[in-house]
Amino acid sequence: MAHVRLFKHYLHVPYVILGLIDFVVLGFAFALAVFFVYFGDLHLFLENLNLLLPSIIAFSALNLLVMVAIGVQQSRTEEGMSGMMLRTIMALIVSIPFCGFVYLLSEDWLWYIGSSSVLTTGPVFGLFLLGIARPVFFAAVGKEAFKRKVLVLGAGYRARQIQEDLRTPFNRKGFMLTGFVPMPDEPIEISQEYLLNIATTLHQYIIQNPVHEIVVAVDDRRKGLPMEDLLECKMEGVRIVDGASFYERESRKVALEMVTRGWLVFSDGFTVSSVYGVGKRSLDILAASALMVATSPLMLLTAIAIKIEDGLSAPVFYSQERVGLNGSVFKVHKFRSMVTDAEKNGAVWARQNDARVTKVGEFIRKVRIDELPQILNVLNGTMAFVGPRPERPVFVEQLTEKIPFYSERHRVKPGLTGWAQLCFAYADNEEDTREKLRYDLYYIKNQSLFLDLLIIIQTVEVVLFKKGSR
Repeated sequence: MAHVRLFKHYLHVPYVILGLIDFVVLGFAFALAVFFVYFGDLHLFLENLNLLLPSIIAFSALNLLVMVAIGVQQSRTEEGMSGMMLRTIMALIVSIPFCGFVYLLSEDWLWYIGSSSVLTTGPVFGLFLLGIARPVFFAAVGKEAFKRKVLVLGAGYRARQIQEDLRTPFNRKGFMLTGFVPMPDEPIEISQEYLLNIATTLHQYIIQNPVHEIVVAVDDRRKGLPMEDLLECKMEGVRIVDGASFYERESRKVALEMVTRGWLVFSDGFTVSSVYGVGKRSLDILAASALMVATSPLMLLTAIAIKIEDGLSAPVFYSQERVGLNGSVFKVHKFRSMVTDAEKNGAVWARQNDARVTKVGEFIRKVRIDELPQILNVLNGTMAFVGPRPERPVFVEQLTEKIPFYSERHRVKPGLTGWAQLCFAYADNEEDTREKLRYDLYYIKNQSLFLDLLIIIQTVEVVLFKKGSR
């Protein structure tokens, strides 16, 4: 099994295992540092190991949390092992003051984590040991130990979309496509080299050529499916999954062209409890308050910089109408990053190298400082901390007519950050907006406090590495 679903969100099993390995290795590295700094005698060390465990757990947990926040584990796919280790070095350095802060909160339990010698030696040992453990782990993953063999029933439009959108290494971490089985009278859009011409039944084929999963990606089910054959396959232990659900699980987005209103009605998700509502609002207030306290000096400097560039009479903030929960219109607040008459000729999409952007505005956009005043929107309840980005009414009206299910993104409050912001770059045209909607629908369908926390933590990576900023 290459995926596990935790609180309605799909996690790739090898990376969950990698996180656990990192946790254990970091704990061992910390214990090794304590051994050399304080003990030196193995018998005495083992006798006092129970006193060391709280510090080991705190050290490992904090370092792992920072690693998740800056995308260490996932960076292996895009940046290779060297990029992953560079991010690891950054995480280990950033974690040191956090460990010191935790020690101050619980001095009675975390004696060893408060030692400056251990906090400098532990990360060095950790980096060395992670540099050994990770290549071994990825060598095992490279041998496809965690990948499922997948057969696709269908060779038309839906099947082609699965092949094209999920063929990149980033999306195909968890499975191998063994081939596509065309249906009778179905237009074939898959290259001949990927087609499986099965002379027998599907059941007999999988007995001779075992697969873990059959994805049903037939364009028109009204023409019939080999239900008896699929049932026989299921009884053999093969998982049968709908093409749209498979696409959602593997890509963490919803395939707009593959879903229907019926699929949305009968698929799991889109349900939240009252407990989640209270928990989400509490998380919004806590996260927004913490962010306001942490960034208040930065916001003050930004206001001063805007005044210096444009004059004392120039406005610092810019308020704009956006569409929120259930289509209601509200005012969103931002630091002004464009000239004061930027939209004298009407609303237009933001562009790369936009001439309307000021010098200060260009910088604060890159590091997303311009979004910070939206903390006020979160505190007053017009926005959430996590959710789809709010769009302007004039664009919403246009996009609702052109993009299916676009209005569904207003079923939840818009957010300061969101799943689409983590997974996709800035949207400055209709096609990009369509792609971001796929991620927004995934979030709305699978929203939970766990996913909200994951998004908040990983937003740190977006800010640090300017991912998705324009």
